[in-house]
Amino acid sequence: MAYSREHVSDIGTGFQYVRVQRASSRSDLFPKLVSMQKNLNARNFAVFRIAGAGLPNKRKLVCELENWGASGLENGNRLIDACGELFLQHIDFSLLPVVWEGTELATRVDTNEFAPMIKRLEQVCVPFGGIAFPVRLGAVGNGYVAFFSNTLDVTSDIIVDQHVRSCQIMVDLLALEEKRAVPSETLSDREIACLQLAGDGQISEEIADKLGLSVHTVNAYLGSATIKLDSVNRIQAIAKAIRLGYIH
Repeated sequence: MAYSREHVSDIGTGFQYVRVQRASSRSDLFPKLVSMQKNLNARNFAVFRIAGAGLPNKRKLVCELENWGASGLENGNRLIDACGELFLQHIDFSLLPVVWEGTELATRVDTNEFAPMIKRLEQVCVPFGGIAFPVRLGAVGNGYVAFFSNTLDVTSDIIVDQHVRSCQIMVDLLALEEKRAVPSETLSDREIACLQLAGDGQISEEIADKLGLSVHTVNAYLGSATIKLDSVNRIQAIAKAIRLGYIH
């Protein structure tokens, strides 16, 4: 799913950059997840994050978002109890989507034509079948975007498209978490422009020439942006600015 993009001009320099518009709250993610649910002919969705990353024997799946309604907690716990360890093991070695069949009304998913693109779980003891797309973003932000139904409409093209959209959902969730930790003072247009060019691999002298600024001023903008983003250096600030949607 393409994000809307806002083109912003840096007055006096002719420099233009693109600011990616991210979700401003978790409620913004629900329409995207519902759209994905409809594409798969699914009945419900759930987003699971991996908590306790980096702690031996402490990792677990946590349900972050779902539209099961009153049965949400029960269904989420059922899936975690039945598949949690399998999901944790799978994401360490593979990013193939995981498919399973329910025990009450078996989910019929014809995967013969794209069997190499999925991992099928056998004998999963949950009443509902489904498909879960694993997302690995690094040390944090890992998890699954899952969809549930008695019958799923899946093709190779849909699998690829839904996996890409799942990654975008998880990136948005991570960005929303980080925004809560970022100081309320937002980045200025000049700070964003300097970060964007630095992210493109340009050094301070090249950025200064591009924007018509002194090298000292460029370094000052990059330094203030680094502080605002609560980062230890320019590289970490660029990575964080990308995740937060300031630059691309």
